[in-house]
Amino acid sequence: QVQLVESGGGLVQAGGSLRLSCAASGDTFSMSVLGWFRQAPGKERTYVSNINWSSGSTYYTNSVKGRFTISRDKAKNAVYLQMNSLIPEDTAVYYCAATNRATSRYDYWGQGTQVTVSS
Repeated sequence: QVQLVESGGGLVQAGGSLRLSCAASGDTFSMSVLGWFRQAPGKERTYVSNINWSSGSTYYTNSVKGRFTISRDKAKNAVYLQMNSLIPEDTAVYYCAATNRATSRYDYWGQGTQVTVSS
């Protein structure tokens, strides 16, 4: 099992920045990909970005490309999401998730952290 704990959410004005952190613990050797997802009020959870834990390869959904940067610190078992040029549409609960190497599914999820961008 892997436990994920997010932090760093908050209230920010449009154009501002936030950095989300996700700390992983437990059976971290079973992780292969770490990702960020978000769920806006009244909407389904959607993919934001992910990073391959081994290679460091990164991927982004189109709406955040050029504004968000995902990174990892293997020594700390942590993944980060630097969010710049935030817009009100980025308002959501942000979840950290990890895929299980055995299943290739996002089997592990954090509890989420709220990001609110005011106009």
